[in-house]
Amino acid sequence: MTTEFRPPSVPLVTVDPYFSVWSAADHLYEDHTRHWTNKTNGMVGLAVIDGKLRRFMGKVGSEERTAVQEPEVLVQTNLTVQPVTTRYTFQGEGIELHVQFNTPLLLDDLDLLSRPVTYLTFQAKSIDGASHQVKIYFDVTGEWCVNTSDQHITWERHVIEGQWNVMSMGTVDQPVLQLAGDDTRIDWGYMVLAVPQSSDIQTAIHSVTGREQYARTGQLPIEDDHPQPRAVSDNMPVMAAEIDLGAVRDEPISEYLMLAYDDIHAIEYFQQPLPAYWKRSGLTFHEMLLMAAQQYEEIQQRCDRFNLELLEESQDAGGDKYRDMVALTYRQAIAAHKLAADDEGNVLFFSKENFSNGCIATVDVSYPSIPLFLRYNPELIKGMMRPIYKYAMSPDWTFDFAPHDVGTYPRANGQVYGENKLEYQMPIEECGNMLLMAAAVSKYEGDIEFARQHWEPLTRWADYLLHNGLDPVNQLCTDDFAGHLAHNTNLSIKAILGIAAYSYMCDRLGMKEGATYLEGARKMAQEWVAMADAGDHYKLTFDSPTESWSMKYNLVWDHLLDLHLFPKDVAAAEIEYYMNKQNRYGLPLDSRETYTKSDWLVWCASMSATKAQFESFISPLWDFMNETSSRVPVTDWYDTITAKQMNFQNRSVVGGFFIQLLMQQSADEWVKAGGEYEGRRRGSL
Repeated sequence: MTTEFRPPSVPLVTVDPYFSVWSAADHLYEDHTRHWTNKTNGMVGLAVIDGKLRRFMGKVGSEERTAVQEPEVLVQTNLTVQPVTTRYTFQGEGIELHVQFNTPLLLDDLDLLSRPVTYLTFQAKSIDGASHQVKIYFDVTGEWCVNTSDQHITWERHVIEGQWNVMSMGTVDQPVLQLAGDDTRIDWGYMVLAVPQSSDIQTAIHSVTGREQYARTGQLPIEDDHPQPRAVSDNMPVMAAEIDLGAVRDEPISEYLMLAYDDIHAIEYFQQPLPAYWKRSGLTFHEMLLMAAQQYEEIQQRCDRFNLELLEESQDAGGDKYRDMVALTYRQAIAAHKLAADDEGNVLFFSKENFSNGCIATVDVSYPSIPLFLRYNPELIKGMMRPIYKYAMSPDWTFDFAPHDVGTYPRANGQVYGENKLEYQMPIEECGNMLLMAAAVSKYEGDIEFARQHWEPLTRWADYLLHNGLDPVNQLCTDDFAGHLAHNTNLSIKAILGIAAYSYMCDRLGMKEGATYLEGARKMAQEWVAMADAGDHYKLTFDSPTESWSMKYNLVWDHLLDLHLFPKDVAAAEIEYYMNKQNRYGLPLDSRETYTKSDWLVWCASMSATKAQFESFISPLWDFMNETSSRVPVTDWYDTITAKQMNFQNRSVVGGFFIQLLMQQSADEWVKAGGEYEGRRRGSL
């Protein structure tokens, strides 16, 4: 990421929808660290340099204790956000301090991906030629294991095989999987701070007033706090460590800690509690922590390699600003999911609709996110689809179209959207999404077997689109905040390409029926062009005035699946038209409002004729992230004039930003095969 880019919120601890903490400030010491919901999940970092105490992270006083005199800061001089790593640099009192948060979300290693651990590394060196005595104080609060601060918690310690000191906090009640909803934090399981067993590292489980005392005296309490259980709001308990780095000279000295969370059970899957994926073979939490510690150096190296590879690839595909956006959103896209396994060991990958409605495994949230997972591991898309297939084939699902979701996170017990009333469903949207996702997995995995296993619902949904998809009746689509819309041209594109996707899969299964579906899709595409034509672009709805317009983001699959149903000039005309409709912070979703969806904006940009046009298309989105006053993990729904968040934050749909990498990959394959692009940019439609 460029040092000029100011993220709206910086990822620090990013594991899953509960274990997710960010810094919503320009400098790490300007605010409390926050859960993605913007509630405080506090961390404090202090450096004691030659006896002088300086603050580099969070605030010593809690939000309730605002009168506390905050210590002077160690000045932040740099912030670098890479795909799986966030690095801060601070300077003062003759030293330079590097603070690194690393959550190893490597998509080719699902055990590592699922492991609920973020590494926090401190590295100090002298920058004035002199030797300095340096200690680092770090703590994490009881806020991390409660939904509300009036909940009572207890704490305890363990030593693992004489190597690691483990402090943990959790609620007294432990209501495992009982709380379901949107704007919530976990209130079961145990928050853990793990530190190496060393004479140079002292630990304490104390309180926010104990922290304030440390800021005055530089001394940890000798004993842990005794009054427990108690409410988090009652002299807030904290788990703390003091690391004595000793005499720091020119050669850097470093130490690391581990922040971890044992959620006991992660998901309720059709009334069955499921543990997180990493537990599926019986590994205990302490065994997992030891493994994470033993693999620290190897994991850091793997993460460094991955960071560099993705940054280089994204810069090549879309320029500096695209690289910045990819670096910022990679962890968000993954950590808005929870990874588990069913009884047969099959991967289940559950999204949460954050600040949307809290639904779990939502199809039209999975659909925009899949470019990232197609690029790195299609098995995770299969993990998104399995709960939908299971539910759709159960007697509880009575419609002949695809479901929208399977419940409210973390309880995947059956659809809740629209109270399951027909008029509030998304029939064409979800059928098209499931078919396109199935075909995309087949292509990018190079295996049709997963589609074969679920052929009955796929066939039913393809038939539904064949009979209902060309001119949709009044219904919702994924952009449901815009309300019901009849004759939706972009939704019609999804239906047409969904039918063609089914034909694509038929061909790979050696089924002759595919020709009938393909012919139907071709005829529908021809009719679409005539019905939607508005001269220099295509309309919002078939019956709307010619000056209406909308993002035709679903067109990307015509190229990525090599379907080629629509004339190339359809996408070209749309992109040229969009360039004249951009506002200060990007292209609106359609002609009705000034708000946009950032995932769809990038999908449209990926259909650009040149790399320069792509960069011009996404530049206002970069400006939005850089300048918005809505300091939250990247929102995908915002106003293109005011740069204000409309709603939604920290959603998985930003995985859609990675579609440009798929376009580049497709173009490279075409060039290798000897194809020509008629003067157009590699990867364009």
